[in-house]
Amino acid sequence: MASLKEIRARIGSVTSTLKITSAMKMVSAAKLHKAEERTLSTVPYKNKLTEVLARYLDSIEDENYKVSLSVEREVKKVLLVPIASSSGLCGAFNSNISKLLKKKVIEHQEAGHSVIVMPVGKKIADSLKFTLRGLNVETDFSNISICEKPNYNVASQVAEALTEDFTKGKFDRVELLYNHFKNTGTQIPTEDQFLPLPKIEAKGNTNRLYFVEPDAKTFVENLVPIVVKLMFYATLLDSSTAEFGARTTAMQIASDNAETLLGEITQLFNRLRQESITTDLIDVVGGAEAQRN
Repeated sequence: MASLKEIRARIGSVTSTLKITSAMKMVSAAKLHKAEERTLSTVPYKNKLTEVLARYLDSIEDENYKVSLSVEREVKKVLLVPIASSSGLCGAFNSNISKLLKKKVIEHQEAGHSVIVMPVGKKIADSLKFTLRGLNVETDFSNISICEKPNYNVASQVAEALTEDFTKGKFDRVELLYNHFKNTGTQIPTEDQFLPLPKIEAKGNTNRLYFVEPDAKTFVENLVPIVVKLMFYATLLDSSTAEFGARTTAMQIASDNAETLLGEITQLFNRLRQESITTDLIDVVGGAEAQRN
């Protein structure tokens, strides 16, 4: 059995850990609040802009006019873009993306598709080295950290690179794999088709009469890149918010476990100390009785 000195040292160690996890939980909770605000202010704008584009494309009667980023073609090469964290201590946040990536790779390979992976986030890039060896890894964007506020300029550059490669025929479909934020305790592994642009059912008024300046082609060619960049940026924001939620929950669980462990160790320490005191008293009383006799 451990000595009182060893147990006292363990109590100090657990107490220090509890302070750290509690502080990390408060920091993550504060960042989660800000991330939620950014996401809630961006997603509705992205959804409305995407709907406007979908409505207008649906209104174009010229069947010969095709938007290159919305053209469906035979799928031979697929680019998977898994988005994870650049650090740990966030529960199953990163492992869920690794599992989803492995599942999608198997599905596409069974369908006869050639799979290319472009990791975003250090943890998923590291996971590729061990769990899915032999895959064709595209430009590594693992240095893009989503732990802090995602950068729109960087997101735009990545989106531009993806659209350029898609237009050149380097791959026929682009899918984003990320954790969708539902609430602090729930992050849903999600897969979204990024390119070609998915068809969106226009809701509400279906009026097909639109007037655009200077012309339809210029309007579409200017709007499509904006929508694509915003879609990718909104996905990063969603994933970032989900990460802060996962980190807050993980640190809360760690703090609760530390408190439980601290209580058990303290109880053990008190019991051993009481036994030690009792043993010392028995020795003193026994010595006194021996002197009397």
